[in-house]
Amino acid sequence: MITPERPDPQRLARVHAACFPDAPWSADDITSFLDKDGVLWVTTPDSAGFVLLGTVPPEGDILTIAVDPAVQREGHATQLLHQLFQLCESRGIETLFLEVGADNTAARALYEKTGFAEVGRRKGYYGKADGTRQDALILKRTIETQTNPT
Repeated sequence: MITPERPDPQRLARVHAACFPDAPWSADDITSFLDKDGVLWVTTPDSAGFVLLGTVPPEGDILTIAVDPAVQREGHATQLLHQLFQLCESRGIETLFLEVGADNTAARALYEKTGFAEVGRRKGYYGKADGTRQDALILKRTIETQTNPT
């Protein structure tokens, strides 16, 4: 469900921290994103999942996507992405980009299933709590616009 109301940054921060313990965003971090021009969001009705998108049309960059671990593997992330694609189409966003950890197999499977393809790699981009580093894969997806036949 696309939620036009501004989401609760505290709730989103809790979800983000549960998903990304090595680099959690605070409520202030999320608030700063929500306050920026060109940032769009989609949340589940209960804010158990959300996606933030930075836009400079015709492109968008997925800043983060997170779903509460208690409800992961129930299709929420797929639904969020499909709703995001609809929102992008309505806002003139033609191309989406994102970065994902090379070892994040669940997220990579989600992105592949929803039409993203690898277009680059950033060596050692993500730092982990144990001091190791991992590559970030740069993924891209084109938003197909619906045309009405004449």
